[in-house]
Formats: sequence, structure tokens, C-alpha cells
Amino acid sequence: MENTENLVNRIMQLRFTSSSLSRRARNCQKEENAEKLKVKKAVENGNMDYARIYAENAIRKRKERMNCLELRMRLGAVSGSLGPQAKTWTISEAMGNIVKSLESSLATGDLQKLSETLYVFEMQFVNMDVQAEFMHLPMARSTSPSTPEYDVNSVMQEVADEYGLEVSVGLEAS
Repeated sequence: MENTENLVNRIMQLRFTSSSLSRRARNCQKEENAEKLKVKKAVENGNMDYARIYAENAIRKRKERMNCLELRMRLGAVSGSLGPQAKTWTISEAMGNIVKSLESSLATGDLQKLSETLYVFEMQFVNMDVQAEFMHLPMARSTSPSTPEYDVNSVMQEVADEYGLEVSVGLEAS
């Protein structure tokens, strides 16, 4: 019982951490967009050095967001695989109690009680089979996104294209 409670607590901690990572990823997206606006303003003012710095900041925020999302997905996969484990432990404990009940029913010779206990026992097996079938499913579904590599020039060009600006100073033709 103690192991099951600890496991459930850890699963809840993983889910809480996962939602914290989601919030952090959203904040990084906002910060990245703010840095891109700074790139736009710097390009409009002809200050390519500042534009480059802001583009580097935008890239850092994009990578941080991607790392948060990847970690969130991995935590989700772990908590998804631990959930069925906790349920399996709970079922194991319940089945142990049912076995004790079966033993007492056999000892007393009460066929009605024996029949009811066997029915509950069979239902536990059905539940365990269903849960075992889905135990590894979350891990199979999870895939790690590959973090794309962006360079400063591509971000500057992306922002310039988005706002219809000319950026040619210090940029190589793509």
C-alpha cells in the first residue's frame, strides 16, 4: 500500500512538473516573439549589430522552448507508464485480499460466498488484462521531437520577410 501511494505521489509530481514546463514553453514563445520585434525595429533603424544580438536572443528562447516541450513530453511518457504500474500494484493487493477471502470461503463451505468471491476474482483478472494491454502504450506513442538548428541570419531574414524589410548587410544569400 505504501509503495502504491508513493508511486501515485510521484506521478502527480511528474504531471505538475509537466504543466510547469508547458507554462515555461509558452513564456519562451512570448519572449521569442518580443525579441523578433526588437530585430524588426533594429533592422528598420539600420542597426544590424543590435539586430544580430536580438536574433541570437530569439534563437536562445526558441531552443529553450523546444527543450521545455521535449522534457514535458518525456515526463508525460514516464508518468503514463507509471500510472498502469500503480494500478497493477493496487490490483495485486486486492487480489491478495480476494485469495484470503477464497480461503475462508473454502474453509466454511459457504458456496454462495465462494461464488461471489470467484466472480470478484475473475473481474480483477479482466481489469488487470486490460491495464496490462495499455501499460506500454504511452511509451510507444511518445517520440522525441528533433530540435531544429537555426542560425542568426535565418532568423533575421525570417523577420525581415515577415515585415517586408530589406536585410542585406552582413547576411549571406540563402
